Amino acid sequence: MNIRGIILEGFSNAGKTSLLRAIKRLQAEDGAAESSVVVLGEHYSQILNLVRGSFVRLSREEHLELLRSRVGMLKQLNEWAVQLGPHSRKSRGLFFVLERFHLNHRVAFADADPAEITGIEEDLAALGGKCVLLTISPEVAEERIKSRVPAEWAGKPRDEIGQACRELLETQEQLRAQARMSKVATMEVNTDGKNWDELARWIIARVDEQE
Repeated sequence: MNIRGIILEGFSNAGKTSLLRAIKRLQAEDGAAESSVVVLGEHYSQILNLVRGSFVRLSREEHLELLRSRVGMLKQLNEWAVQLGPHSRKSRGLFFVLERFHLNHRVAFADADPAEITGIEEDLAALGGKCVLLTISPEVAEERIKSRVPAEWAGKPRDEIGQACRELLETQEQLRAQARMSKVATMEVNTDGKNWDELARWIIARVDEQE
């Protein structure tokens, strides 16, 4: 296969961006890795975006079209590599990392017909994509929520913090449920320890094993 990739999924505080950075570092340091790498952060694929100071939420159809366009780009790049003929992974192979993609869509539009997102997932799987669902243990939920913007949570009542933790864990369960229905092979990774470099090495090794 000329292409392989990782799709990072998880709730907002699960560590997707930290792990994405670690995977980028590891890939850059690996002399045997692909020379061509495509890394798209969540701003290129998520449903809710901050646009000129205001939050804009995409409709289901708009988001499906956005995901199709990103997958279409990867397909075109892979087709070009195939046309060039046999090659080593390092010379012409393609490695991609996507942040917040198909599972994010499934959870946001859980009541919709899954046929269209299933088609996108089948394309991702055909491109060698493996999904990594980042999760945490319930006992670290409060710490993880507060870690992003500590000042924002200072002085907040306990019931408000507790509600935020419950919502986080509920979203996590929804992601797990949707991952079981997805056409993209998914492995769950606990990020309690925030050991991003170690997790990045483990994930890339697992992706290689499943090729």
